[in-house]
This record gives sequence, C-alpha cells and structure tokens, in this order.
Amino acid sequence: MNKRLLVAIAALLGILTYGFIAGKNEPAENEKKAVTEIPTVGVLQFVSHPALDQIYQGMVDRLEERGFQDGKTVTIEFQNGQADHNKLTMMSQQLLDKKSDVLVGIATPAAQSLANVTKDIPIILGAITNPESAGLVASNEKPGGNITGVSDQSPVNSQIELLKEILPEAQKIGILFSLAEDNSEFQVQMVEKEAKKRGLETKRYAIPSTNEITQMVSVMAGEVDVIYIPTDNTIANVMPTVTQIANQENIPIIPSVDTMVAEGGLATIGINQYELGLQTGEMVADILEEKSEPATTPVYTFKTGDLIVNEKQMARFNVTLSKKRQEEATFVTGEKEEKVDETTNE
Repeated sequence: MNKRLLVAIAALLGILTYGFIAGKNEPAENEKKAVTEIPTVGVLQFVSHPALDQIYQGMVDRLEERGFQDGKTVTIEFQNGQADHNKLTMMSQQLLDKKSDVLVGIATPAAQSLANVTKDIPIILGAITNPESAGLVASNEKPGGNITGVSDQSPVNSQIELLKEILPEAQKIGILFSLAEDNSEFQVQMVEKEAKKRGLETKRYAIPSTNEITQMVSVMAGEVDVIYIPTDNTIANVMPTVTQIANQENIPIIPSVDTMVAEGGLATIGINQYELGLQTGEMVADILEEKSEPATTPVYTFKTGDLIVNEKQMARFNVTLSKKRQEEATFVTGEKEEKVDETTNE
C-alpha cells in the first residue's frame, strides 16, 4: 500500500471520527427547541372597558421592564370574553392548550373560569375584589393552591366619607350592581356597613343584565339622592349610558374606580388601575423567574387610594372641595363622557 493511500485513509477516518463525536454533542431537535423556547403567559380578560384595559397594559409594561417582552422573550396569549360568560370556559381551555406557563385572570368571572380548568398551572389574579369570598383561594393571606394575585378592593370607608363631605344633603344611597358578578355582593355589604355608621340609608338596585340599565337608573333617580357603583365590570362596561341617564335625571354618581370618574362619575377615592396592572405584572414575573409560588404568596391589597375628581361634574352639581381636598386631588375633565353624549344625541 503506497504512502498516498495511507494518508487518504487516515484523513477519512479522522473526518468520520470527528463527525461521530460532534453528532453526539449536538443536541437533538427537541432539545434545541427546549433550550430556545420562551415562556407563555395566557391572559383571560372578562370584558373591554378602560379599567380592565389599563390593568392589562400595566401588566404588559411591567413584564417588559422585568425582561419579558412580548414576541421576543415571552409569548402573551390574550383572550377577551367581552362579557359573554359562555365564552370564558372555551377560552380558558384554549389558553391551557397553548401550554401557558402562567395564567392571568382579569376580573372575577375570568379568574373563576381559569380556576375551573386547572389546579396545577399558576394563576395570577388581576382585579379580584376578594379572592377568598369568590372561592379562589383558601385565604387571602395563605392562598394554599395554584392561585394568588392582586385585589382591587376599594377603600369603601374613605369613599363614603367623601360622599358625605361633598354631598352633605344626600341621605339615601342607591347601590347599582350586577347580579352576574360574585365580587359585587361583597362590596355592597361593605357600603351598607360604612353608610350605616354615618347615619346614611342605602338601597340595592341589582340588574340581571345591561339591557335593564336605562330603566333601572331612571327608577333610582326618583328614589335616591346619589348613585354608588362598586368595582362591577358589567356596570363599568356601560358607564357612559349610566352617566347619560343620571345627568338627565340630575343625580350624581360616586363610583369606586378612577376610570369611571373620567367617564362621568363625580369623584372617588380609588385605586389607580394601571398601578394595579403593574403589580399584577410583578407577580407574574416572579412566578416566571421561580422567585415565588402562588400557594405561599399572599394576595396583594392596596392600602390607600387616590382622590379623583371630575371637574365638569363638580360644576354640574355645584359641588366644591375643601382646600385640603383640592391639594390632594387629581382632576379629570370628563372628555370621554362628553364624546358619548355628542354621539348619542346625533
């Protein structure tokens, strides 16, 4: 055998040996995918209205701040039930089928639907007034399962105190809420308790669906001095209609959420919905980074709220604020409510 042939055989053996070793070190296709795959966050929102939309945006922004940018370092699968309870179960299952690493329920009906389809995947609550009373956690302090999150429980005592201060002649409060939302009943009881402490009378006005909202507000106008609206997503979704009828009947509204003030409420002391979303995103990021577990993470509850005042409505009802209140208030112009009126009157 000549020298050239020996060199060629040796070179070929070297190439084959290198290929075999490299092939062993090369990850399999599914292993490559596992290395490069980004986490998925499945979001189920009950309905579109300014408060819930701000919560979602706050969550997305905080996730990006924490290094989870949608489409690059995380996939956010978003579903919106548009207040149709029948769609929520189907959408929850779809988010499960997307292999979500964390699920987010924005508003109580959405969170309850997600809780019904999985007991394993972590669920973070956004805008759930009292997760314990809604049957989502064992307790707000020690959730104990796969669910925790952020409460949007309003400072009801401060709101009723504000109502009495700026509407001193008001003696009877009409509480407008939806029968379809479990979170509303809890808040109604709180309002009744706080009003009774201050010698104020309350009356419940529950609607089975938004189809009855116009008639109900008209009835309320003849029976109460002021309308109070809890953090009820069904009512929030038709807030422009509520405002329009209440304005026609000359009855003020004290809502529980800042975005409802911008849509025609008189004033409130409420939680900033965007801030609520930021806190939701914070908890989602901690789960993704394995820094916390739902079972041992208490439900986050805001301790204070912001004073939000609608300038146009203050003028409409001839209401004034004390100097101290003026200094701490954030004023909104009511532009959103004006647009609705113009469209309605065409």
